Amino acid sequence: MNKKIELLAPAGSFEKAKIAYLYGADAVYCGTSSLSLRARADMENEDLEKTIKYAKEIGKKVYVTLNIFAWDEKYEEIIEMAKKLEQLKPDGIIAADVGVIETLKQYAPTVPINVSTQANIISLQDCKFWYKQGAKRVIMAREMNKKQLKYIMENKPKDLEVEVFIHGAICFAFSGRCFLSDFLSCRSANLGDCAQSCRWSYKLYAEEKNNPGELMPIETSEYGTSIFSSKDLCLINELPEIIQMGIDSLKIEGRLKTEYYIASVVNCYRNAIDEYQKNPQNYDATTYLKELEKVKTRGLTTFYFNDRNNKDIQEYGGRQYNENYEFGGKVIKYNEEKSIIEIKNKLQVGDTLEIIIPNKITPYEFKIEKLWNDETDEEISEVSPGVKGQKVKMKLPISCQKDWILRRKK
Repeated sequence: MNKKIELLAPAGSFEKAKIAYLYGADAVYCGTSSLSLRARADMENEDLEKTIKYAKEIGKKVYVTLNIFAWDEKYEEIIEMAKKLEQLKPDGIIAADVGVIETLKQYAPTVPINVSTQANIISLQDCKFWYKQGAKRVIMAREMNKKQLKYIMENKPKDLEVEVFIHGAICFAFSGRCFLSDFLSCRSANLGDCAQSCRWSYKLYAEEKNNPGELMPIETSEYGTSIFSSKDLCLINELPEIIQMGIDSLKIEGRLKTEYYIASVVNCYRNAIDEYQKNPQNYDATTYLKELEKVKTRGLTTFYFNDRNNKDIQEYGGRQYNENYEFGGKVIKYNEEKSIIEIKNKLQVGDTLEIIIPNKITPYEFKIEKLWNDETDEEISEVSPGVKGQKVKMKLPISCQKDWILRRKK
């Protein structure tokens, strides 16, 4: 129980990395848009360097994603990135393509390799193979159940680290190896540009047995059905079992998610892990699940972790935006009378906000009593995010630190 378990968070930008660390992540994973599986993430070379430098300063870790399946024309860029990472010394490089991994061994020989979930690692034999190839860590396929994971943990090479996903979106394809997006919209998921075709609504028809040629529509709404769309993974209840197995790293999915999502989910799992390790006999996930429900955009599922025959996986209604809560803003500068807040959605006097406090699971709830224009100091009744970085002045009920997140109750 004394083993240090890593909480690993997504970072689609340098700012998101800082939020993840602030709310309790031990490490983040991030990568440049052209070489990781998030082509639309706001992270380029300069941001990557800043993130690695910042992490070293505060005693945290960074894993760089270089997990595309690369065509030959990508290797010149991959070699240059490998050379750069050899100098920057992140804590590991996440890769799946065997050609990319061989290239990393040559051009970034001192940086540990973490084999991506995209490599479909589902067995002890897979783990042993990658260990022989020099991998420091393997990231298990999300399709595995707890019995399979436990067997691997009991029989793997002792110094091979294991990472598992505990929260976030699930791809309908096996370990994310999908060609549907490329086929339908010429945007390759395996090059980081997924169009999320599995989330689209489709019109389905069944041919009547007694009337060939007669097609009957199969619908869940007038928009069709999201037959490929899955719910989001949530293993907050199963956390004790995962920790007891001796898993090294617990991973949250979501490099394209907002700072609000990252703060909420990371803070929740940080508190849950710490509570369980302090008092394992009385672990209760009820409060944590309640908090996670506030930021979900789809239904939650344990996927196959508990039961290979679990059918509570699909989200037939498609993507569901949270109807009760949204990103309110972020503290830029605290002042006892008038704090500066960067707003993310419309705010007005009378709104109920929650301050998400790092290392505390229960947020601080309050109502907005007054708002002031950030530039003129004129008292106003409401403010809308017309431009990026729109700010407002607000009286906060408790002392807050820079980058604390405000949640708006709708």
